[in-house]
Amino acid sequence: MPGLLAINAVAHPGGAEIGLLRLIERLPGWDVTLTTPADGPLAEEAQRLGATGELLPLGGLGSRGGARAVRSFPRARRLARRHEVAYLNGTVAGRLLPALRGTRTVLHVHDLVDRVPSHWRRAEVVLADSEAVADRLHPLAAHVVGCPVDLHATEIAPPWKPDGRPIVGYVGRIEPRKGVLDLVRAAPAIDARVIIVGSDAYGADAEYVRLVAASTDVEHHDWVVGAAGLMRHFDVLVLPSYAEPFGTVLAEAMAAGTPVVATTVGGLPEVVTDGVDGILVPPGRPDALAQGVARALASRDELGRSAAASSGRFDADAYARHVEQLIAA
Repeated sequence: MPGLLAINAVAHPGGAEIGLLRLIERLPGWDVTLTTPADGPLAEEAQRLGATGELLPLGGLGSRGGARAVRSFPRARRLARRHEVAYLNGTVAGRLLPALRGTRTVLHVHDLVDRVPSHWRRAEVVLADSEAVADRLHPLAAHVVGCPVDLHATEIAPPWKPDGRPIVGYVGRIEPRKGVLDLVRAAPAIDARVIIVGSDAYGADAEYVRLVAASTDVEHHDWVVGAAGLMRHFDVLVLPSYAEPFGTVLAEAMAAGTPVVATTVGGLPEVVTDGVDGILVPPGRPDALAQGVARALASRDELGRSAAASSGRFDADAYARHVEQLIAA
């Protein structure tokens, strides 16, 4: 049985880590070891899927994190020698590439990067979430793989009580890049309940979270485990980001037959076809966002059917087969 060493930069799962978990769940022929910088929910979930957990600090996300990551080189090298493939899940994990000579290395880039460090060229395989991500990785030859979605996510009970009004929702991290305050500012012009589900798991901007939570125009609920199962409870799902490599939450909503409204940034136009399975609007425009939501609500049934039909592109089973072919030694 081949061994896969999956290296992560965080202990709490975000989009990149959830995608990796969905991949691991669909690699029954592999012996997987998953590393995190500390104990936490990500390691617990990986162990539930049968993976072995190991601690491997990557230097943190702050300044001089790369220099601190060098301390983990010897341990990373020892772990890699026990596996055929080292899968570096994200750009921070890519710090370890110089330590992994002799092991087949896969660098999965989930971000819209501004530069390509020279040591990334050591990766034998480079994966990108979208064409928008791949376009920024020149001169690396990246394989665009998208993000995996469970097309039949288990439905969960919402943390709010229905009252008969349509529900427009946001699910995800609350931080400036996600543009959540634009939805808050658009809410008075939206003829529906506006519900925000999420938190600032990485402590990116406490004041931003406070402003969102303090609004009386929206309802705010903390993060929900298995949030993909909430999508059927929304009439429209909104992602008002200023930068986004893919937008997995959009694909999850589409799989549930929920139309989406998203901004024209990054990889989002690769997920949403304007007027077909969702609505695209310019970023930073609460007025345009409110108008887009109105369009989506007016055509909810038609857009929802098209969204469900097009969501097959993101099937996690097909994704796992494709990625396995690319990473296998």
